[in-house]
Amino acid sequence: MANDRGVVSDEIRALLEDEQDAEFEEEIARNPFSLKSWLRYLNAKTQAKPVKRYLIYERALKFLPGSYKLWWAYLQERKEQVDGRVPVSHPRYQILLNTFERALVHLSRMPRVWLDYLDTLVDMKKATKTRRAFDAALQSLPITQHERIWSLYLPWAQNLGVKETAIRVFRRYLKYDPSQRESYVDFMEKLGEMEEAAVHLAICVNDDAFFSPKGSSKHALWMRLCDMCARHPTAISRRLKVDAIIRSGLARFTDETGKLWCKLADYYIRQGQFERARDVYEEALSTVLTVRDFTMVFDAYSQCEESLLTARVAMLAEEEEPEDETDDDLDVEGDDTDLRLARLEDLMERRPILLSSVLLRQNPHNVHEWHKRAKLFQAQNDPHKVIVCFTEAVKTVDPKKAFGKLYSLWTAFAKYYEEHDDIDNARVVLNKATLVNFKGVEELAGVYCTWAEMEIRHENYEEALQVMQHAVTEPSQAIQRRRQTEAQGRALGGGKKGGEERAEMIASIPVQERVHKSTRVWSLFLDLEESLGTVATTKAAYERCLELKVATPQIILNFASFLEENAYHEEAFRAYEKGVSVFGWPHVKPLWSLYLQKFVARYGGSKLERARDLFEQCLEKVPAVEAADFYIRYAKLEEEHGLARHAMAIYDRGTQAVPEDKRYDFFLLYIKKVEALYGVTRTREVYQKAIEVLPDEGAKNMCIQFAELERKLGEIDRARAVYTHGANFADPRRDPGFWKKWQDFEVNHGNEETFRDMLRVKRTIQTAFSQVNYMADDAMAMVQAKEGGGEEKDEATADAETLAREAAKAEEKAKRAQAARVMAGGAGGVKRKGGSEGEELEAVERQAKRLQAVTAAAVAALERNEEEIDIEDMEEEGEEGDRIQEGGEEKEIHIEGDTEIQVKAKPVPAAVFARAGLEEDAKDGEVGNGGSMGALERLKKAGGQR
Repeated sequence: MANDRGVVSDEIRALLEDEQDAEFEEEIARNPFSLKSWLRYLNAKTQAKPVKRYLIYERALKFLPGSYKLWWAYLQERKEQVDGRVPVSHPRYQILLNTFERALVHLSRMPRVWLDYLDTLVDMKKATKTRRAFDAALQSLPITQHERIWSLYLPWAQNLGVKETAIRVFRRYLKYDPSQRESYVDFMEKLGEMEEAAVHLAICVNDDAFFSPKGSSKHALWMRLCDMCARHPTAISRRLKVDAIIRSGLARFTDETGKLWCKLADYYIRQGQFERARDVYEEALSTVLTVRDFTMVFDAYSQCEESLLTARVAMLAEEEEPEDETDDDLDVEGDDTDLRLARLEDLMERRPILLSSVLLRQNPHNVHEWHKRAKLFQAQNDPHKVIVCFTEAVKTVDPKKAFGKLYSLWTAFAKYYEEHDDIDNARVVLNKATLVNFKGVEELAGVYCTWAEMEIRHENYEEALQVMQHAVTEPSQAIQRRRQTEAQGRALGGGKKGGEERAEMIASIPVQERVHKSTRVWSLFLDLEESLGTVATTKAAYERCLELKVATPQIILNFASFLEENAYHEEAFRAYEKGVSVFGWPHVKPLWSLYLQKFVARYGGSKLERARDLFEQCLEKVPAVEAADFYIRYAKLEEEHGLARHAMAIYDRGTQAVPEDKRYDFFLLYIKKVEALYGVTRTREVYQKAIEVLPDEGAKNMCIQFAELERKLGEIDRARAVYTHGANFADPRRDPGFWKKWQDFEVNHGNEETFRDMLRVKRTIQTAFSQVNYMADDAMAMVQAKEGGGEEKDEATADAETLAREAAKAEEKAKRAQAARVMAGGAGGVKRKGGSEGEELEAVERQAKRLQAVTAAAVAALERNEEEIDIEDMEEEGEEGDRIQEGGEEKEIHIEGDTEIQVKAKPVPAAVFARAGLEEDAKDGEVGNGGSMGALERLKKAGGQR
């Protein structure tokens, strides 16, 4: 001890030799408890040896043992002298540990000191001391700081290599943070402790408040637990009830039932309990609800059976007894290969039935699936199973929830008995079916009809008639309910709401009380009455059907046909009358058609007024689409038994009643009838009316036929006038056929002047159509530009577009009318009737004068405005290819193209050019042969002379 004091004294003396140290020492001597003085002293001795600094730290800590700053700096300097410089077995490490322990005596609540101390112990790899240090840290620090210790403690324990220590440490950690139980399960699974892992995983799935830090869902944890139990049955079954765990998962997660059933079966297979595994598979096949789960379970089941069969065959081949006493299924005395094979075959054969059961568990009210199931049993030739299937089906399916027609199950059930010659049971089934409250009346009607048809097939006609009579008889309850319903309907009143309430009220009435109004039932009953009953009973049945208002047009036709067969013609007509008064168009069309046909065929012209009344009654409400046939039949009646003028009046009415697409054909028929009754000349009025009424296309075609008629009659001028009028409807660019016919007409019957008039009309019409089309195209282009620009069209814009379209149409009509007036002097030529030869000549002269006046006006307009149409140039353009020989000889004329036309030059009638032309031609002596001079030149010359 004296030696130590001597050494210290020597060191103190060495320090005092330094004047600066003397100053710090004096300051410390005055105030040894000042932390700042000690820190300035240490900062001044930065370059001193570590031993000197350690001595200062030790002196300071004697006066300030609780200073965290001094201890922390002292420990860091001690640690720097050790880290990476000396091995862990060096004494400096022990000195460092002693220093940490001395510091922790005063700083036990400082986690940073504990962490550095623990890091040092971990580096020194002293397991026991490190573990005790961790425990001491946890005991000393508050619980809020434990997370910092556990972050080092857990990794150290897991990497220590001692399983028991790691398990115990992790268990302690779970008491601090139970949310990390999933990590503990992972660690236990890694160590192979499946029992411990399964137990804690079960705790996780059973704790509703547990939330996985890794984001695993309850479903994933359940599936993991079930998979763990199935793979390690021996280790886990000692502490957990695996069967109960997996079955609870089946109840909770219905979307994974297939996988869970397979895992439960796998659990028993791994334990060697194959019979229990079969029971699990069978239970699974009888409980799964989806085809996916069924397929999964069935495949696993069949694979298990195949594996057992293969293993048994291999064992028999080796001729060795199994040594595993726990393998009860394989340890069987004798050869059970056939039994195993039979099991596998039976499983494969039962697959369609098992699959059908799955689909029916999904929807037990699926009628179609019940039919499929019954057909499967029928294919197996097992009548007992078929009957059981049908019985179960009709008991299971709810009529209000049935998907499909429930009555088809009852009828198929009865038909199966019928096919096996058991009519009595078939009747019993159908009788029970009539008591079922089906969803709709048609289903119960189908049962009655099937029953009656079965009786007919077995020639029990009276029974069939009785069945249908029972079906159409209104029950007493139905009468009372009908009266009550009528009273409630009057109370509900009209309107949409009242109609819906009445519909709901009617739907709530049982079908047994409504089947007597079924059209299907009445149709079969009436057929049976006609075949088996008397005339009186059949008439009564039809009358009752009409009274109940369930008759259809076909029933009316059948009733009338039955009465006619039995010579009750007037009653048949009364039946038709009832039918046409009940039904409307278009359903009443066959009734009217047959009624009128039968009436005319029977009475002909003897009851003409009555027939006329019937036709007028029919035509009063007939739609335009169906009107043509009835007008033709009406007119035919008048032609055969009435007056021709009545027939023509009917045809005239028909031209207005039929739709536009049939009006042209109707006019052609009208024209033929007029021609046959009154002659060709009377058809002119019909042609004129047709041209006025028909649309442009029809009017154009009618003009062609009218002109052809006039040509055949020799009325060339009238035909030309008709062509002139028809030109208003024919655009030369789109309808060249019309102009070709007119050109051929002028070639054969006209002359040079008339031919040029035709060309002038063509150019004028083409110009008019071009202007109208141009304006319409501009208007559509403007509209499309607005739409393409995305501008919103307001009401004013829409009105402007409508007005533009109407203006274009009006302008088009004006152009056509103007062209008609200019070229033909109006449409008077079309409507002009035939007269004497003098009157026709005067008319031609008047038309020629009008043409001359118009031509003169055109010349004056040409002189005033050069931009207008140059008629002279047009004439010269038309004359470019014309070469006509004088003397009336045939010569080729090239007009508008390369088409060559043979034209005969004929003398021009004097009336065409009036006196002005005749005087000039008389001077030359060449009337009708004006050389190369055209009509315009002659008119100019005549005007100059005047």
